Amino acid sequence: MIIDMPDTTTRDINKRLLTERDEGGAVALGRVLTLIIDADGHDPEESIAAANEASREHPCRIVVLTQKDDGSTCLDAQIRLGGDAGASEVIVLRVAGGAGTHLDTLVMPLLLPDAPIVAWWPYDVPENPSAHPLGTMAQRRITDTSQCSSPGRSLRHLAEVYADGDTDLAWTRATLWRGLIAATLDQPPFEPVQRAVVVGESTHPSVDLMAAWLAQSLRCPVDVERQPDAPAITQVRLQRASGDIVLDRPDGKTAALRQPDQPEHRIALPIRQLRECLVEELRRLDADEVYGEVLQKGLARIDA
Repeated sequence: MIIDMPDTTTRDINKRLLTERDEGGAVALGRVLTLIIDADGHDPEESIAAANEASREHPCRIVVLTQKDDGSTCLDAQIRLGGDAGASEVIVLRVAGGAGTHLDTLVMPLLLPDAPIVAWWPYDVPENPSAHPLGTMAQRRITDTSQCSSPGRSLRHLAEVYADGDTDLAWTRATLWRGLIAATLDQPPFEPVQRAVVVGESTHPSVDLMAAWLAQSLRCPVDVERQPDAPAITQVRLQRASGDIVLDRPDGKTAALRQPDQPEHRIALPIRQLRECLVEELRRLDADEVYGEVLQKGLARIDA
């Protein structure tokens, strides 16, 4: 069900939600959090689709903010329920003029009571997520530097303003790589890694975060080899005295794990989709201490 509410107020939106709840059942029961999506001036539909899929594991109320530039100063809203909202209820707010100057005040009446708040910027990264009007009210703040015009610069700026609760989907996209590398190093022979090499797309922030994680975790030199047309991370090489460990994924789908004196292992390792990354981030509402350490200290190691 889609309900359009042009030139409205948050008070009227709340009344309509209550009406639909009374007529159609307890829509808000079982909601575990409020997810605020700040799409700014971008088309929010891809982000809404990913959030709807994620809501099947994390039932939530989704509040979407998007800017419109039609010369008006009003607030238009759209409520999506039932099959149009996954396991959530979606409220799309299209703001213009003065209506968009106080985003926190705008969304506050729509927050679920006594439920955690997650803020997500799927496109442009705010100057300081924890100080942003939406970030100050959120327990978790999700950015996506892969969507920025200068991902590397944005990532390093986030390192300067990092606060507990911040995370970035570029970090989440490398989760499976980190898990495989950690599992491999947890097997004999337990030798120190002398040098590591990360190969990947020239500007993809996951390449930088993977290299920073290795530098911070293994305390070894890490080289980054950048390839303009590579599909995200394509290879990680760990040099040890007994021979190299190589995790290679040239096609973005299947990886080959090669180790000394062992047969080659083929592993399904597709590039993670937006929905998968969002689901993972919504599983935790506490600070990701490893991400914070890698962002603040690991990046400095590879930059040095």
